[in-house]
Amino acid sequence: MPATFTNEAASTTASDCQAAPRALRLIIAGTGSGAGKTTVTLGLMKALAQRGLSVQGFKCGPDYIDPTYHTAVTGRASRNLDAWMTSPDYVRQTFARASAGHDISIIEGVMGLYDGKDPLSNTGSTAEIAMVTQTPVILVVDVRSMARSAAAIVLGFQQLEPELNIAGVIVNRCGSAGHYTIVKKAIEQMCSIPVVGWLKRDEHMSIPERHLGLVPAIERGELEPLFQRAADVLLEGTDLDLLLELAASAPPLQCSERREYSADHSKTAGTTNEDHTAHAARTYDVSLVDTDNSAAHTSDTTSTGSSDQTVQSFDQASLLRTNDTAHSSGILNLAGAADEVHTRSKISEEDVVHANHVGAASQSIALNVESDTYRPVIAVARDAAFNFYYPDNLELLEAAGARLQYFSPLAGESIPAEADSIYLGGGFPEEFAAVIAGNERFLEGLREAVRSGMPLFAECGGYMVLGETLTDREGVTYTMAGIIPAQVQMQKKRAALGYREASAVQDSFLLKQGEVLRGHEFHYSTMTYRTEDEISYAYETKGLRGLKQEGYAAGSVVAGYTHIHLGSYPAAAQRWVHHCKVYRQRRTL
Repeated sequence: MPATFTNEAASTTASDCQAAPRALRLIIAGTGSGAGKTTVTLGLMKALAQRGLSVQGFKCGPDYIDPTYHTAVTGRASRNLDAWMTSPDYVRQTFARASAGHDISIIEGVMGLYDGKDPLSNTGSTAEIAMVTQTPVILVVDVRSMARSAAAIVLGFQQLEPELNIAGVIVNRCGSAGHYTIVKKAIEQMCSIPVVGWLKRDEHMSIPERHLGLVPAIERGELEPLFQRAADVLLEGTDLDLLLELAASAPPLQCSERREYSADHSKTAGTTNEDHTAHAARTYDVSLVDTDNSAAHTSDTTSTGSSDQTVQSFDQASLLRTNDTAHSSGILNLAGAADEVHTRSKISEEDVVHANHVGAASQSIALNVESDTYRPVIAVARDAAFNFYYPDNLELLEAAGARLQYFSPLAGESIPAEADSIYLGGGFPEEFAAVIAGNERFLEGLREAVRSGMPLFAECGGYMVLGETLTDREGVTYTMAGIIPAQVQMQKKRAALGYREASAVQDSFLLKQGEVLRGHEFHYSTMTYRTEDEISYAYETKGLRGLKQEGYAAGSVVAGYTHIHLGSYPAAAQRWVHHCKVYRQRRTL
């Protein structure tokens, strides 16, 4: 594995939509979770890299685990594409910008091709991303115990959405070459698209457990044999040249013209956001799945033994069973999990695109940052306990004028002395609770930051650390920062899963009351406040099961279980950085 990851594409300019559309691209989709799309994706990325091609990876939806693998295979940060949390045009421009300068882009789908937040539409699905980016789809079909029936499955997927370009099929878990020949003939006869390859049954092909230890394993290159095995299995029965031809059939990508949008607070950061409010009134049912009866989708590998490993994606309750092993919050994206990973300072101010999908739906916006030259420092906790960050969030903060400085609480580090704000992302603090509790410099640094009025934003795992105590699954209780008057308890049953529309309950450094950010929840812990009737909530969140109040906002603290995507309302990033500057000015008086 390369010692240094790169993200060259993120530094490109406004001409991305003219330059990137010529790049070859494919979406690897499945008929359902567990069909094998992760194995095919990793194998294809590795095989293409072995040919000397520069590969850029993407993942549909708010799944932050799979991008970690993409990043490790390709050597460059994988990006999430989500047209519900952001907007179709944001997706197109994110895709174009990241793809620019690379030979081919590979997008891994989420769940089944048509599974998303809404059973009656393509919203939040792989199919939506395929149509938004005009990308040919390779459908991965598990053909165990079937022959001509495989053709019926593919034909049904073709007919459900005629506008979708299902360009080819890869069949997985074939029993033999003869079995492959049968299903290939049946599919090609009835569906008029090529079956470009097959993967035999391989019970030894499994992706390791996707939480504790994942980041160190990738940093040390321990997954390289897995990637090579996936490539070897794929190449054994797949026509790579035909896949490249199908990738080259993608039409030029059409992006909307970007317009400048001034930092007029009446438009981007006012006391109300009428566009958000109007949209919220029109789209009440915003979650794919929710807390009690829904299940996270399983790992898309060729091994039945690994199918119970939960990935951070959303599935419909009727499709999958709950997995109790992935028991923490949020999203993992390794674009920046180690100090040598460089993904910072990549988007220039003029390239900040909007995703304020709830307002001007098909326009992208460049936010003008303040003219002074000081770049306030946002300290970002980043290690195996805190590593669930969207690259977009970090880059939007930088584009708004911030300088990010990373630190590791697990390495005994405290808050950097020059910090003007703190960002505690999600992760697995419960797995490292003893180490975190033992780093009194870090915990006292959090308390001192709050006492001084420093803006502190925490989501999910970071939110948990701000409580008084954290009790792990074994029942051991550890002392945390004590900033939030509550206790955190890990549990075996998942506490929440689903898309969220988070409306600010009160003004803060992030949002004005009533303004909205989109994101998701996924966690196995509960937060119990000492006095339930005096909770200073951060958000009113909207999900499949209706409204609930969530999180904590008081003084300079905004925290909650909801993982927000700043691309859904970039003005929030600008306001955050503005408050960092105000804090710095006040502190230096």
